[in-house]
Amino acid sequence: MEPKILIVDDEAHIRLLIEQALEDLEDEGVELLQASNGEEALQAIQAERPRLVFLDVMMPKMNGFDICRAVKHELGLSEVYIILLTAKGQECDKQKGAEMGADAYMTKPFDPDELLEVAGQVLGL
Repeated sequence: MEPKILIVDDEAHIRLLIEQALEDLEDEGVELLQASNGEEALQAIQAERPRLVFLDVMMPKMNGFDICRAVKHELGLSEVYIILLTAKGQECDKQKGAEMGADAYMTKPFDPDELLEVAGQVLGL
């Protein structure tokens, strides 16, 4: 089964930027998936079981913190590696992310090379 990465952001241009940063991984057999809001993200995580999720915090229908809590604590999907990727860079936001079960926290604007490097490490590529 090929590894999957889910990109979750309510802004289409951000999803595109992240996808472009990670497209080299498709050559390694990684499937890139997208969701544009929290409800879509939760459904995709349950249906597709991505290995890695780049998750925005501020989104409609369900925010990233709530998704993180649902995935890690309610669904018990500890194998899903969640990176909160957000403009909210305050220490209290990072703390809340950790409490909700996020595995890592990155702030926008992001470095595309860093996204690719982190994704490769998480997937073992």
